[in-house]
Amino acid sequence: MDPLSATKHNKNFAKPSSLNMETPPADPSPLRKIMAVASIAAGVQFGWALQLSLLTPYVQLLGIPHSWASFIWLCGPVSGMLVQPIVGYHSDRCTSRFGRRRPFIAAGALAVAIAVFLIGYAADLGHIFGDSLAKKVRPRAIAIFVVGFWILDVANNMLQGPCRALLADLSAGDHRKTRNANSFFSFFMAVGNVLGYAAGSYSGLHHVFPFTKTKACNVYCANLKSCFFLSIALLLSLATIALTYVKEEPVASEKNSASVVEEDGSHGGMPCFGQLFGAFRELKRPMWILLLVTCLNWIAWFPFLLFDTDWMGREVYGGSVGEGKAYDRGVRAGSLGLMLNSLVLGATSLGVDVLARGVGGVKRLWGIVNFLLAICLAMTVLVTKMAAHSRQYTDLPGGIHEPLPPPAGVKAGALALFSVLGIPLAITYSIPFALASIFSTTSGAGQGLSLGVLNLAIVVPQMVVSVISGQWDKLFGGGNLPAFVLGAVAAAASGILSVILLPSPPPDLAKAATAAGGGFH
Repeated sequence: MDPLSATKHNKNFAKPSSLNMETPPADPSPLRKIMAVASIAAGVQFGWALQLSLLTPYVQLLGIPHSWASFIWLCGPVSGMLVQPIVGYHSDRCTSRFGRRRPFIAAGALAVAIAVFLIGYAADLGHIFGDSLAKKVRPRAIAIFVVGFWILDVANNMLQGPCRALLADLSAGDHRKTRNANSFFSFFMAVGNVLGYAAGSYSGLHHVFPFTKTKACNVYCANLKSCFFLSIALLLSLATIALTYVKEEPVASEKNSASVVEEDGSHGGMPCFGQLFGAFRELKRPMWILLLVTCLNWIAWFPFLLFDTDWMGREVYGGSVGEGKAYDRGVRAGSLGLMLNSLVLGATSLGVDVLARGVGGVKRLWGIVNFLLAICLAMTVLVTKMAAHSRQYTDLPGGIHEPLPPPAGVKAGALALFSVLGIPLAITYSIPFALASIFSTTSGAGQGLSLGVLNLAIVVPQMVVSVISGQWDKLFGGGNLPAFVLGAVAAAASGILSVILLPSPPPDLAKAATAAGGGFH
């Protein structure tokens, strides 16, 4: 899941590289065509919002223990690190008669549809192939789910890179069109987030698709299927409209091959990775500090992004996966919190420039919001303790003690945390990428390579957290709080280093800090 995709095809690169070989049309395309392509982001983010809000509880419903659930999320950073550079490399050189980007976008949309079907029907297919419903662990369903999940993340990365590149092609170097294209893409990402989290928070969606509830798939699973049906319909509709309406001029094969030889000095191989890792030898001190601050920042973010709805279901609502209704209520409340988070994120994104001027610069703003992130993550402990202290139960048939929903004050406190976290998340999605562009420009390094290195400082912490967070939580008695507390410490360290060590960008380039943007994937 590559937050770098927003900047990977920046038209202002100081030096072309194999990561960014562009031959845009001579004139910018009409704004309506740019909007049509940017709208695909709504379909992608709709599905991604469902992943963040619903899939961690779903994997536990299939029988994967909480301590191992985080391993499933390894595919995000792995595919983000490998797939987008490869897809971007080949889409730059594609000589299809349909254009350079459109074949990859079409293939990615189709792969998303297949993956979502596998994920949604994992329980049913596992039962058909021999899983016993009497057993808590369903190995065949887990295998099908994992295959579908990896396909989904690879497909999402196949989609985002070429979409961003096509927007850059359509803008044709026009700075105003480029800014508008990025703004539209970010806007549609926010729309997809809001729609996805809203769908995930609604418990009666399975009534619209009554066939989704089966012997192997309970109400929660049926709601997940229904959400994914809407996700497929939205994505395929938007992609079809965009690819039908927006045409590309094919790139001549001879010209393309000559460009590759001239730029890379080779006739084969994958030089993008060689240049990417070779860039480490050219990094200056500001970039190294930026990488360190970014690394700590994502160590702080990733546990919460993985387990936010699970925290609501377990710690705040006191439920257990597959037992009673408390856990499902908590997950839906968490989805509502994520929708509020997206609304705050979108509003904050529009005011990053104003906030930066108000606090005295972008690096100080990043430090302040990192402290805010640390406080919010630490506050999850207080909300959890308040929920446990006030928890009441009701007796159900069969001697089951069902936790009642938490008091309104506890629920409001949890939703407030989700909302406030939209502020530091908006900064995380913008300022680091802009600073990487600024530092690479002032040092004379290629921006594409510098941004590629920054992406490693994002995905490597995600992989580390995916591996250790479940076992870390288990070491301290289970639940999500140990990883959240570790994230709070990392956020505080990131804030301190940002304020003390991170250089301030030159005044004439500081305005660029709000031009770049990213997404979680």
